[in-house]
Amino acid sequence: MRLPRMLPKKTAIALALLPLAFNANADMSSEIDALKARLNQLESQLAEQRTADTKRPANATTKPSLSIGDTQFQVGGYIKVDAMMSRYSAGEVAGTSPARDFHVPSATPVGNGASSQVFDAHAQQTRVFLKTTTATESGKNINGYIEIDFLSPARGNERVTNNYDPGLRHAYLSYGNWLVGQTWTTFQDLGALPETVDFVGASDGTTFGRQPQVRYSKGNFQVALENPESFIKPETGASVDTDDNSLPDLVARYTHKADFGHVSVAALGRQIKTKNSGATSDTVMGGGVSFSGKVKVGTRDDIRFMLTHGSGIGRYVGLGTITDANMVNGKLKANDVSAGYLTYRHFWTDKLRSSLQVSGLMADNKGVMLADAITTTKKNVSGLTNLIYSVTPKLEIGAEYLHSKRSVESSDDGTLDRLQVMAKYSF
Repeated sequence: MRLPRMLPKKTAIALALLPLAFNANADMSSEIDALKARLNQLESQLAEQRTADTKRPANATTKPSLSIGDTQFQVGGYIKVDAMMSRYSAGEVAGTSPARDFHVPSATPVGNGASSQVFDAHAQQTRVFLKTTTATESGKNINGYIEIDFLSPARGNERVTNNYDPGLRHAYLSYGNWLVGQTWTTFQDLGALPETVDFVGASDGTTFGRQPQVRYSKGNFQVALENPESFIKPETGASVDTDDNSLPDLVARYTHKADFGHVSVAALGRQIKTKNSGATSDTVMGGGVSFSGKVKVGTRDDIRFMLTHGSGIGRYVGLGTITDANMVNGKLKANDVSAGYLTYRHFWTDKLRSSLQVSGLMADNKGVMLADAITTTKKNVSGLTNLIYSVTPKLEIGAEYLHSKRSVESSDDGTLDRLQVMAKYSF
């Protein structure tokens, strides 16, 4: 095409290229916006990854995975060896009891029995997990997780082989916002758990449990229907799990995360039920709330806390130290329980750190008979301090001192003093 004579040649060329310049600027602006959006998404994913595992060392490396077809497999876990010297002020604890391996508040002897001192060593907390990720046509992944350890009720013995059966900890799948399977109860805040040498640490003050469930998560909210179980004390005889529930436990949680750390609140509603042929049957409702969090102090230190109160939630608190309800004159009466802990963790160096903790629970047990008063826990308080050293990002050694005091309805009490050391290799 010939250029009009009334326009200089250079001017005409500039005018002809002007629309292309506008289109180029528009495309560049669109690409910049897309890059900004992608950067924000990556920053959000990085922040989630940093808070995914509060106990993972800051300089730990990503675990390698194996791909078979559309599925990636990742194996991990740790080997942990514990040794402990325990002194009970008012009696002995059988060698077959889990209380010899970690702090179980309800197992501390009370009364006027002779003191006892025992030494134990084990590797039962050792665990292995298998994680899978499978791509789908929808663009969402199906994730699976299975984990076992050896703190199983089907215990072994120390006579010859120290052989202990594996126990199922977790077995669940997740897809999009949904999780189905066995894992930590939604009523428990994992991010607020203290770092301790003991298996649980704040055994008497924390909510704790793993069970099958269906959980839906959206942003900061979670809601779940979880497997129920009623833990009751009949008018005569020992406490029992009835397994008579006709409704699942309902749990809801909201967690707020910010630069300071996080705070979280959870609510629980549940049915407590016993139904036996030829025996007294009854149903009562229970529920509770739990407030917890982890707050940063300075650049490395933090404070972790939990406060829980409710009626009929005994099996969720203190490793089942308190029953959900007692049978009184043919009717179930839900027991009230309050529990909590406060833990301060301090880093002495990049590799050396300590935690200082107070923890406890108090119960209002309904209609306790005189014969049961000597075994029914009314209160348990404990304190601990530890020193944990990271030899490398994958190898830790530690030592911890725990003092715990249990009081029962008859006013008898007893104490546990325990010095525990450990070595832990994560892989």
